[in-house]
Amino acid sequence: MLQGLLPLTSSQLGPDIIAGITLAALGIPEVMGYTKIIGTPIVTGLYTLFLPVLAFAVLGSSRHLVVSADSATAAMVAASLVALSFTANTPRYIELTSLIALVTAGILMLARILRLGFLADFLSRTVLVGFLTGVGVQVAGGELQDMLGMEKQGHGFLGQLFHTFSHLGDTHLPSLFIALAALAIIIGCEFLAPRFPGGLLAVIGMTALSGFFHWGMRGIHVVGDVPSGLPHIGLPHMTVRDVVMVAPISFSCFIVILAQSAATSRAYALRYRETFNQNEDLVGLSLANALAGCSGTFVVNGSPTKTAMVDTAGGRSQWSHVTTAVVVVIVLLFLTRPLSFLPNAVLAAIVFLIGVKLIDYRGLAAIRRAALGEYILALITAATVVFFGVEQGILLAVILSLLMHVRHSYRPHVGVLVHDDADHWRIEEPIPGTLTEPGMVMFWFGAGLFYANAPFFAEQVRKLIERPPSPIRWLVIDARAVTELDYSGGRTVAELHQDLSKAGIVLAIIVVQAQQKENLERTGMLDLLGADRIFESRYDCIQAYRSEMSKSA
Repeated sequence: MLQGLLPLTSSQLGPDIIAGITLAALGIPEVMGYTKIIGTPIVTGLYTLFLPVLAFAVLGSSRHLVVSADSATAAMVAASLVALSFTANTPRYIELTSLIALVTAGILMLARILRLGFLADFLSRTVLVGFLTGVGVQVAGGELQDMLGMEKQGHGFLGQLFHTFSHLGDTHLPSLFIALAALAIIIGCEFLAPRFPGGLLAVIGMTALSGFFHWGMRGIHVVGDVPSGLPHIGLPHMTVRDVVMVAPISFSCFIVILAQSAATSRAYALRYRETFNQNEDLVGLSLANALAGCSGTFVVNGSPTKTAMVDTAGGRSQWSHVTTAVVVVIVLLFLTRPLSFLPNAVLAAIVFLIGVKLIDYRGLAAIRRAALGEYILALITAATVVFFGVEQGILLAVILSLLMHVRHSYRPHVGVLVHDDADHWRIEEPIPGTLTEPGMVMFWFGAGLFYANAPFFAEQVRKLIERPPSPIRWLVIDARAVTELDYSGGRTVAELHQDLSKAGIVLAIIVVQAQQKENLERTGMLDLLGADRIFESRYDCIQAYRSEMSKSA
């Protein structure tokens, strides 16, 4: 904690300051665009790059993670509030977005107290790719009407899309040309000068042209007045009923913040061989959201795009984030009036590109090549976000991630261990006739044995001893991967021992951990099998088997 704000040498501080200025140049148009997604005034986007950024810089453990406005959480909040029949850009709506940030802050702090940072590991990358892809489709599609100069019409994503394509004749051509010009500037800069802030150039250029030619008086929608000055600090108006109403929305935001921030922090910690602490980061994220709620803006999140901006520009510590906050203060104090001339079509174009970039084509293709089933899960998650809503999508993402985890434990990898003369071991398919030694089958079970997979375990073992090509004298369970054994699993082993004994087959177990032996003793397996049938290595087990077979020969 505080490691990013320790004194630095000038050689370190210089690149960080430049990276911070770069982040401000690239991030300001982006956060302004996010206000279109969530439905709050333009200035609230600038607020997310001030106090929340400073809060995480001081209290977060990650030296790289930038915490600010994020498209996923912005889309979640907007979709949820609209579903509750609130109208965007109204005082009540804006108060509720700030309240959601405060309640999210409380949930994040509670998670820190309970040390729940590990929950981020339970959201699989597969469903996260699908979730963010769905958000990208929804965000990009939602900007088409503004890019075409139309009034917002249609309920939900499909309703808006249908209205857009059925009223293409109502397109306002000047707005469309402005949006296309902004896209051309941004995309051109990305190809010709990747480090140059194309978004900022589009904003400055189009704002200057709008002010000079008075586009706002010629039927082109512009941003309008942007209040100057620092944000007012205070609590939004709230009641207990309001808190209860937004709690589900805040919990959904909490899940996304936890998963996305931890994934981004982990990626950069691994890249630079640094450490980070998920539970410490929860404190920084909590304070960042608390300050967002108290400064009149909306929920903030660890941003992969802004973190990448700083890293690409050479930033290696949180001094970059402090620099960005200073630049934003200057903009808030002295440069808000020119922003009033900014055409809405330019912001729509910026947000459209943000949405397109969230669609992870490469990630989906990689998942499809690796595992078709997981690819289908990712598509289901994306479709849920697009057709039913972002909040429903993140709920499905959590459920699917947990089901995938349970499925791997429910149907773990199994096989029969065989070896050659050089004692090289391999796992083969568990089919009758596959032997480890003449008369011995050594069965591998690759997960904890519990109530859900105990029937599968018994089924696989019994298949190996039913009508074998040659007599089986020992059946050995290599239980070194069986880290947990519950009551149901213990009873299954006991029943298996009873059936094998009737068939004249010895049941033996290989364990290596003290905890496993404790599990055997707790479930009565130690007394049932006998200490001479429990081994700590494959070698010991085979030697005991050979010795016993030689005595009986």
